[in-house]
Amino acid sequence: MKLEELLERALAGDHLAISRVISRVEYPSKEGAWLLSKLLARAGQAHVIGITGAPGSGKSTLIARLIEKYRGERRKVAVVAVDPSSPFTQGALMGDRIRMQRFATDPGVFIRSFATRGERGGISTAALLTVEVFDGLGYDKILLETVGVGQVDVDIMHAAHTIIVVTAPGAGDEIQALKAGLMEIGDIYVVNKSDRPGATETLKQLEFAIEGGIFKSRTGWKPIALKVSAALGEGIGDLIEIIERHLTYMSEAGLVKRRVEERRIHALKSMILWLVENKIDELLSRPEGSSLVKDVIDGRIPVYTAALKLLKLI
Repeated sequence: MKLEELLERALAGDHLAISRVISRVEYPSKEGAWLLSKLLARAGQAHVIGITGAPGSGKSTLIARLIEKYRGERRKVAVVAVDPSSPFTQGALMGDRIRMQRFATDPGVFIRSFATRGERGGISTAALLTVEVFDGLGYDKILLETVGVGQVDVDIMHAAHTIIVVTAPGAGDEIQALKAGLMEIGDIYVVNKSDRPGATETLKQLEFAIEGGIFKSRTGWKPIALKVSAALGEGIGDLIEIIERHLTYMSEAGLVKRRVEERRIHALKSMILWLVENKIDELLSRPEGSSLVKDVIDGRIPVYTAALKLLKLI
């Protein structure tokens, strides 16, 4: 199939064509570059909602509820989910596809999962490029879920317009709320599983942190905390209303375009790092690279010197 025809089918909503477009874009290639250039010209309109938080907080169940609500409003919804890779195989269990299988036949929903493939920050380069693909294809809402493995996974702040940090009672979040990193980047803080004991206390701790200025938005928006139960479907309407209120704030402040610019700059840096890391692996397998590695192991040259020599070879 010619690229022009593939793109035309993807724009018409053909899920198989969309999948093939993403597969070509996620790895550097001439075909992928051509497709991405065409889609970038159409992108910049979607509302990207970042969803992050600790494992077990119920992010995927919450996403499923958001899809339901947005589809009820006839919005086109895309989900870009990043799962942690195995340190041995680089593969991942795509749990989101399992939990969201009921949306598989909905023509207005497309779910794509990625492994981190060793990349840090909670979002892979492929995921960032796929956000651009969905944006260019005309999806209204793009839900971007990070791996959610810890407080340092904050790259989502460069990729999403609205950032939701999901917590759950009984997971130590009363203390986590006072720590730096992941808990500082949210626009909206959701206490999920609100039917469980301790949910009210967790909410109070989050509200205390917000009122005390511990959580400060870089946009001037005052973060909002609320309780929901994704499993029971409670509080989802309130969450949607706050998400839309935040989008209105971002639009009126002229920050929507700026966040798109940040996303693209971050994708550029991530791609450069990905390419350099692959080049380093290639060099280390060659005689000159192997020789440098042996010199480091034997203590003949310091790591810093060897690293500079490798960069010069690149």
